[in-house]
Amino acid sequence: MYKMQGKRAYWQGVGAANRRIIYKAAGYDDEDIKYKPHIGIANTYFEGSPGTGHLRRLAESVKQGIWMNGGMPIEFGVPATCGNVATGSDGLRYELAARDVVAMAIENVVQVHKFDGLVILASCDNIIAGAYLAALRVGIPTIVVTGGPMYAGSFNGRKVVQAEIDVAALKGDEEFLNLVEDHACPSFGACPSMGTANTMQILGEALNLVIPGTATIPAVDNLKLRKCVEAGRFIVHLTQKGICPEDIVTKNVLLNTIMLYMAIAGSTNAVLHILAYGRELGLDITVDDFDRIAKEIKCLVGVIPSGVLSVIDLYNAGGVPAVMKRLEEKLYTDEKMLTGNTWGEYLQNIHVADDSVIKTLDKPFSDTAGIRILKGNLAEKCAVCRPTGVPRSMWHFIGKAKVFDSEEDAYAAIMADKIAEGDVIVIRYEGCKGSPGMNELMKATDGLLAKGLQEKVALITDGRFSGFNHGSIIGHVSPEAYDGGVIALVEDGDIIEYDIPSGVIELKVSHDELKRRKSTWKRPEPKVKKGLLAIYGALCRPSEEGGAMQNW
Repeated sequence: MYKMQGKRAYWQGVGAANRRIIYKAAGYDDEDIKYKPHIGIANTYFEGSPGTGHLRRLAESVKQGIWMNGGMPIEFGVPATCGNVATGSDGLRYELAARDVVAMAIENVVQVHKFDGLVILASCDNIIAGAYLAALRVGIPTIVVTGGPMYAGSFNGRKVVQAEIDVAALKGDEEFLNLVEDHACPSFGACPSMGTANTMQILGEALNLVIPGTATIPAVDNLKLRKCVEAGRFIVHLTQKGICPEDIVTKNVLLNTIMLYMAIAGSTNAVLHILAYGRELGLDITVDDFDRIAKEIKCLVGVIPSGVLSVIDLYNAGGVPAVMKRLEEKLYTDEKMLTGNTWGEYLQNIHVADDSVIKTLDKPFSDTAGIRILKGNLAEKCAVCRPTGVPRSMWHFIGKAKVFDSEEDAYAAIMADKIAEGDVIVIRYEGCKGSPGMNELMKATDGLLAKGLQEKVALITDGRFSGFNHGSIIGHVSPEAYDGGVIALVEDGDIIEYDIPSGVIELKVSHDELKRRKSTWKRPEPKVKKGLLAIYGALCRPSEEGGAMQNW
C-alpha cells in the first residue's frame, strides 16, 4: 500500500533546500511544498487536433479541484498525436509505439518529481491507452480524466463519419469532400464512432481508472468541467487513502472490462491494450479469456461502424453505467470500484432508460460478440476480428491468396483493379516487429470499400486496423511473418478458409509442404534500422501478449 506521509521528508529539512528552491521559483510557497500532497497533472494536450485541443481547459478545472481539497497541482506535458493526420502515410506505424512513449514519458516525470498522486488527461487512440499503461506502472494513486467524444458531424441532415470521408478521398470525390470538410468534426472531442479513442475511454470506467459515469460526457458539455473539478478533489482524497491502481485493478476487473468490450463491439486495438495491462500487473490474462467471454457476451450497442449510432447516443442512453447494468448478472460484482464501493452496490442504483440503444443480453443488437479470436494453422497463437463490422455474407469465406509484403503494395494492387472477387489479400511483415510498429492498414481497407469489394474480398494480416475500419478484415495474425509464422509461408494461389462463428482460420496447405517452405524461408532485413521504431521492434512483446515494450 502506498503511503504519502513517508514522502513528506523528501521536501523538508536542509537536504531538500535545492528542491524547494526550484518549486518556489516556479511560484509555489512553503505551505504548498512542505505540507500539501503534490499531484501531477499529465496533460496530453495537443493543439493540432480537436481530440486533445480542449484538454488545457479541462486541466484548469482539475487544478481547481485539487487546490480546493488541499493539494498542490503540478501540470506537465505529454507527447500526443492524432492518428487521422497520419492516415495514408507511414506515420501510422508509430501509433502503437506511441502508447509506450506516452507511458514512459509519464513514468519519467513521476519518478523524478516524486508526486504523491497523479491525474492524466487523455482522449485519443493509443494516447489514452498509454495513459492507462502509465497509471498501472507508476505506483501512486492515479486517475484518468477522459476528454470525451465530439458531437457527430452532419451535412444535409445526415451523419458524416471519418471513414466515409477517407473512402470518398480514395474515390476522388472532391465535390463531397469540399462540402463536408467544414462539418465532419463540429466540436472538440474524440471522433464519435466506436474507434480506438472512444473504446478506450469507455473501458476506463470498468478498469477502475476513470470516475464512473464520466467517460462519455461530450467534450464540450459544461458538465465535463464540473466533473473535472470533482476529479481534482477526488484524487486528493484517493492520495490521502493511499489507494493505487494496482490495488483495485484485479484479474476479475480485467475480465469485467473484456465483458464491457464485447458488449460495445470496441476497436480490435483494445485486445492489445488489455493484454498489455494484464502483463504490466503480472495478471494471467490471455486471448483465451477473450474467446471464452465472446461466447457469452454479444454486442448490445450498435455504434458506428457496427450500427448507425454515435457515442453521444450511447451517453444519452445512460453511458457506461447503463451498459454495465445490462451485464450485471455476468460481471464480478464483488470487485471494488475506484470510488470504494463494489460494482454490485453501485449498479443497484442504475437504471437503463432506453432499450432501443442499449439492448439486453437476451435480445442483443447482434447475435455475435463484438470481438472474435480465431485460431488455426495460419494463426497458431491468434487472429482478431470484429464480426459486427464484417458483412454477414463474409463470416465464412474460402478464397485464393494474393500475397503482399507491405500495405503499400496491396493498396496499389487494389486501386489498379488487380484484386478480384474471391481473393484473400494477405498483407504480411506489418506486425509488431516486421512493420515495425504494427501498422494500421487503413489505406488497404478503405481501398476495398472504395472499390466495392468489402463483400467479395477478404483481407488477412499480421498488422492491425483502425477502430474506424470495417469490412471482411482479420488482423493480429500471430506468430507474425517476421517471426517466421505460417503467414510468412503463404504463396499466391493458396486456398485460405476462415469461419468467424467457429473461430477457425486455416491455410489449406499440407504440413509437409509448409515444412518445406519453412526450410527455405529467410527473415528479411528490418524495414527500419534506427530511431523509435527500430527500438520498438527490438523490444516489443508479440501481439498476443499486448505488443508493448515490456521485457518481463
